Amino acid sequence: MMILGLDAFTVALFVVGFVLLIVGSEVLVRGAARLAMSMGISPLVVGPTVVAFCTSAPELAVSLQSAAAGKSDLARGNVIGSNISNIMLILGVSSR
Repeated sequence: MMILGLDAFTVALFVVGFVLLIVGSEVLVRGAARLAMSMGISPLVVGPTVVAFCTSAPELAVSLQSAAAGKSDLARGNVIGSNISNIMLILGVSSR
């Protein structure tokens, strides 16, 4: 069965990945809030520290792997693209 030119397996993998992304982000936020409460840290401080680091961890992993493979252009592009994406998302949300 084809959906928009994609087979059903690809669509199913996309849906499963999206659900796992939502569940994982919920677990991350709840865990970070519990961590802050157990350490006596204000939950307001958790956002810019623990959650920000966790959302940047995939970019760090890609940059470290590309640097180890001698492909510094990939690491540079990863950082620049991530910053452009984050800035544009913030500008888009705040301009609304």
